[in-house]
Amino acid sequence: MRTAAELELDLDVFSGPFDLLLTLVLREEVDLLEVDLADVVLAYLDHLEARGDLDLEVATEFLVLIAALLELKSRLMLPREDEAELELEAGEAVDELLARMLSNHRYRGAAAYLHERLAGESGHRYRTAPLPPELRRVSLDHAPGGVYEPEALAAALGSLLRVPPPVDTRHLVAPRVSVAERLAHLRRLLERGRFSFDEAVADADRVTVAVTLFALLELYKQGEATWEQTVPFGEITVNRPAGPRSAGERVA
Repeated sequence: MRTAAELELDLDVFSGPFDLLLTLVLREEVDLLEVDLADVVLAYLDHLEARGDLDLEVATEFLVLIAALLELKSRLMLPREDEAELELEAGEAVDELLARMLSNHRYRGAAAYLHERLAGESGHRYRTAPLPPELRRVSLDHAPGGVYEPEALAAALGSLLRVPPPVDTRHLVAPRVSVAERLAHLRRLLERGRFSFDEAVADADRVTVAVTLFALLELYKQGEATWEQTVPFGEITVNRPAGPRSAGERVA
């Protein structure tokens, strides 16, 4: 890895390149518990700042290695009595880290191979030069009949110049009733004491039904009406309250 070869570390327990530290950790010649991985990350950031550029592939590989070291170190930092509950022992975790590094190396090699193949076949995917003159000639022998006749062309252009028929908007319904009108209608029905909502919107269009519902909500807000519905989707009965509702009931 290019970054590992270029990154120099100066830690309390180690001084040298990052790839050497990684090798010593895998060989258990350096105790990972004594390695401050935060200092390694800071050193890597200083290294990137000194270089002035960021290679995403190299940075991704470095992050994978640091994440694997953090996982291995976290396993080593667990209490000894809980070691039996771990999924992997310390030695198995080292083998897993090494396997991840080898797998990452194989994938990087495969990606580099595919990139070379893609670059090598770039001239075969599309053509930048114009077609030869013999291929640009169009023959009308296989064209459908009547397509190239002047009368057909004139008819096609004439259809574009014709004014289209007006759009029929009769299906659109403009609001013809106001909330104030429906409020007056509901108050007249409330003089009887109670009525059904179906009676209030009998023979009304959908817009009038919606406005009537808004008016009924306004009456309920003002404490002038209540309603009840015994079953879902059943008849809604609107009642005139016996007296003004309290402030608590209005909030509810």
